[in-house]
Amino acid sequence: MSAPASVRPAAPRPGGATGATGAAGYDVLRVREDFPILSRRVYGKPLVYLDNAATTQKPRAVMDAVRSLYENSYANIHRGVHFLSVESSEAYEKARETMKDFLHAGDTREIVFVRGTTEGINLVAQTYGRANVRAGDEILISALEHHSNIVPWQILCEEKGAKLVVAPINERGEIRMDELERRLSGKTKIVAVSHVSNALGTVNPVKSIIALAHGRGVPVLVDGAQAAPRLSVDVRDLDCDFYTFSGHKMYGPTGVGILYGKAEHLEAMPPYQGGGDMISSVTFEKTTYNILPYKFEAGTPNIAGGIGLAAAADYMRSLGIENIEAHENDLLSYATGRLSAIPGLRVIGTAREKAAVLSFTLEGVHPHDVGTVLDREGVAVRTGHHCAQPVMDFFQVPATTRASFGLYNTREEVDVFFAGIQKVVEMFRP
Repeated sequence: MSAPASVRPAAPRPGGATGATGAAGYDVLRVREDFPILSRRVYGKPLVYLDNAATTQKPRAVMDAVRSLYENSYANIHRGVHFLSVESSEAYEKARETMKDFLHAGDTREIVFVRGTTEGINLVAQTYGRANVRAGDEILISALEHHSNIVPWQILCEEKGAKLVVAPINERGEIRMDELERRLSGKTKIVAVSHVSNALGTVNPVKSIIALAHGRGVPVLVDGAQAAPRLSVDVRDLDCDFYTFSGHKMYGPTGVGILYGKAEHLEAMPPYQGGGDMISSVTFEKTTYNILPYKFEAGTPNIAGGIGLAAAADYMRSLGIENIEAHENDLLSYATGRLSAIPGLRVIGTAREKAAVLSFTLEGVHPHDVGTVLDREGVAVRTGHHCAQPVMDFFQVPATTRASFGLYNTREEVDVFFAGIQKVVEMFRP
C-alpha cells in the first residue's frame, strides 16, 4: 500500500534476509532471535503466532529493561530523596521523553502515562467530554470502531443528553468520507476515530479527517492502538488533539500506554482521578493540582511498564518503523494471495489502504472451529467479533477468523497457516 501522510520516511536498515522469509532488506530471522517465546512448540509443533492485533510478544530488550529496574534501581518515584527513588524517577521520566520522541510530540507535558488505549479514551471522555459536551450536542465516531471507542462516548451521551453520530463505511470496510463530512455540524463537539481498524486492518485517512473537523473547530481523538506497532506516527503532522495507544500491542508490557494531548486541552481539562502525585497541596478545604502531565497520573504508576514501553519503542526504531511496515505489508499481500485460492473463503475488509490484518470467513465452517483446528497445528489466530460487533453486523457475519502479522512473522509461517486452513477444509468439507 502507499504510505499514509503521517508516515515519516527514515534511512533503510542495511542487510537482511530476502525472498521467502519476508521483505527485502529486513532480516526477519535475526529479529526472531530477540523473541524467546517464538522457539516454543505447541502440541509438538512450532509456534506460529498470528494474534498480534490482540497483543504482541516481547523482545529481550523489553524484558531486560524491566528486569534491570527490579534488580538494580526499583523504588517509588517522584516522592523520595534517597538514591533509588531518584534513580527510578529519572528512568521513568527518560521513558516519557522517549515516548515523546516516538510520537514526534513537541513537549513531554503532552505525554500522559495511562493503562492503555481504553483508559486514554475514557480519560478524554470523562474530562474533556464532561467539560464541553451539553444536552443536544453530538459526538462523531465511525462504524469501524472498537468497543473502547464506542462505549465511553455512549456513557457520556447518556449522562449529558447528547447524541452519538456514526459515519458509515462501504463494502470494502472504508469510512465514507462524504458521509463523515456531512455528519460534521455545529453540534459536533468531538470526533473520535481509529487510525487502523483492529477488525479489518483498514488504515483510515485520519489526517484528512482531522483537517475536516478542524475546519469546523472540532477537536479529534485518534485511537492509535493498531497504528503504533507499525506506522511512524507524527502527532504534530497529523495535528490531532489527542492520540492514545497501548504498550502491549507494540511489543511492550501490559498495563501501560500513552495518551498524547495538546497542552492547551490538557491544561483546561479537570483531573481524571484524585490521589497522590496529581496534587500540589491538599487541605480539608481545598486541593490544588499538579502541573502537566502529573495532573492526570494519580497514585503510584506502572513504573516498570513505562520503562519497558520505552524499551519497546527504542527496539522498534532500531529496526526502522518503515521497514516493519514494509515487512508486514509483504506478509499481508502474500497471505491474501495464498488464501484467495481456497474456495468459499471470503476476506472481510478489502480497503485500499490496509495494515497487516486478515479477517475472513470460510463457508460452512464456524470461525471457532477454524481457530481450534489451527491451534492444534501450532497456529495462534483470533476468532470472534474482535470487540467490534457493529463491524460484524455491517458485513452480516457473527464472527471472523483474524490472522494479524507482526514484525517477527515470516512467509514460511504464512505457509503453515495456509496448510492449516486447507486441513480445516478437508475436515469440514469431505
